[in-house]
Formats: sequence, structure tokens, C-alpha cells
Amino acid sequence: MNIKELYVSAKGDREFTEIGMALEAAKAYADDEVVIHIAPGTYRERIVVSQDKISLVGIDAERTIITYADYADEMLEDIGEKRGTFRTPSVFIDADNFYACNLSFWNEAGQGDQVGQALAVYADGDHLVFENCRFDGHQDTLFAAPLPLKEIQPGGFRGPKEFAPRRMGKHYYKDCYIAGNIDFIFGGATAFFENCEIFMKNREGDVKGYVTAPSTFEEVPYGFVFDHCKFTSDCPKESAYLGRPWRNYAKTAILHSEIGPHIKKEGWHDWNKKEAWETCFFAEYDNYGEGASTQRAPFVHMLTAEEAQAYTKEKVLGW
Repeated sequence: MNIKELYVSAKGDREFTEIGMALEAAKAYADDEVVIHIAPGTYRERIVVSQDKISLVGIDAERTIITYADYADEMLEDIGEKRGTFRTPSVFIDADNFYACNLSFWNEAGQGDQVGQALAVYADGDHLVFENCRFDGHQDTLFAAPLPLKEIQPGGFRGPKEFAPRRMGKHYYKDCYIAGNIDFIFGGATAFFENCEIFMKNREGDVKGYVTAPSTFEEVPYGFVFDHCKFTSDCPKESAYLGRPWRNYAKTAILHSEIGPHIKKEGWHDWNKKEAWETCFFAEYDNYGEGASTQRAPFVHMLTAEEAQAYTKEKVLGW
């Protein structure tokens, strides 16, 4: 397989000044692997990656930022309806075998109680890898697709994949920083987070947030798995949850991770869906820190050492 390299710099000293321009040029190399090198700078673009085997590579995540500010409550005058959650991503990945390294993905729209949901990244595909990347937003920062089969409210899935077949993608996040507050890692993918910092941002309200809101499909064995991660925050003590079930078969496991004092003793919330107690699978093993506890909500599983062996990267992702 050939590798084609393209170069982007906001300063204008490389062949492209915008990432979107480089992605358009990459279409001429659809049979090859395309590596797009991105120089430090702030790129205010809506990015769509729809071609397989694309890599976006920076050299410094803190200085190489892809950002936009679309938000769910924005009224789209041309169609007479709100934008909705799934038309807000700054970066939309709809492809397989994607790789990103040393980049920041932001949505700058603001707090969810002011603007609604606002995605930094919508990741829909298989074999997606993010290494040393930063994801920053407030409500719904990172959507690890697929969508659930059916929306709860009519029109709730309005957007690019509303009527598309649901694909069970697998994602890998290594040495990443992910920030937000309400359901800021959500979706139906199988995703493995290794050595990541998961930062809960403060906001108004008694409950400051929920880290995860998985919608794992019933037949899928793994949802979100966090291994050797750090759950940090600027929120008050015991004011947030590790997750809640967006759909009843939600699955999240946290292992060997440091849990900060912002997490409530019960750890997890059932989203007021008592029926999900029998179907969701929220699990922990060998966690530590002020927010760690073995006295979680009654529907939470505290894994045995033998059970925890099923949650390695190789077993979860299969690669």
C-alpha cells in the first residue's frame, strides 16, 4: 500500500491552509493511505472525514486545535428547526481505519444549559485510533457511534446518520484528555480508553455531571472500558456520577483507575429507569482514590480478579 503525505499550516507556509482542503485533495488517493500533517495553529473548521485510511497528525496537541461552535439549540432558519445534537460536531468521522495523534478537538459553544448539546467529535467507524489527543466541550463532547436503533423523541437523531444502518465500530483512545460534564462520553461503540485523563467540568446545579452515557446494543459484549485512567475534576466533592444508561443495555467498566473526590459514593445513576438494573452492566475493579468505593449503587458489579481478565485491550477490541 502506498502512503501519500499532505501538509497543512494555518500560516500559509505549506501546501494547504485548511484541513478541509487537504481532505478534499486526499480523494485523489482513495486507494492509498493518506497522512495529513497539521502544523500548530487554531483551525476553525467543520471537518468531515469520509474516506478510509486517513491519518491526521499534529506535533503538539495543546497548540494544534480543531474547533467550531455549533450547538443543538441553534435555530436553523432555512429549515425552521433546531440544529439538534447530531448536527453539531466540530469533527465528524464517518470512515474506517482512521488515526489521529497530537491534536485537540473542541466545541466552543458553551454550557449545555445555555446552548444544549455540542459535540467536539462524532466518531462513527471501525478501527478508529486516537493517541495523545484532547477532546474539550461541555455536554456531549465525544459521541462514539453508532446511534441507538430508535430515538426517544421524534426527530431526535436528525443528522447525517439518522437513517443509516448502525455499524458496530471499535475505537481506541490512548493517552488522551477528555473534558465535559453532561454525558460527555456517550454512544453505542465498543471503546477502550487507556491511560486517559477524564476531566469533569464544573457547572450550575446539584448534580454536576455524568461521565458516560452508553447505549450499547444488547448483543454487544463490551461498551466503554477504561483502564489505568484518571477521573479528575474542578467540581465539589461527591457531586457527579461515573455514568448512566442512555439505553437499557448500557455497558461501562472502569479498572485500575484513579477516581477523584467529585464522584458520589454510589458512583452510578440509573437515569430513573429501574428496569435497567437487570440489563445494564456498570462495573469496576481495583480502582483507587478518594472517589473510589466498594459500596456502589445496587446495580453496579464489582468484578472479581478472574472477571477482570476479560477486560484487556486485546479481548475488548480484538486487535
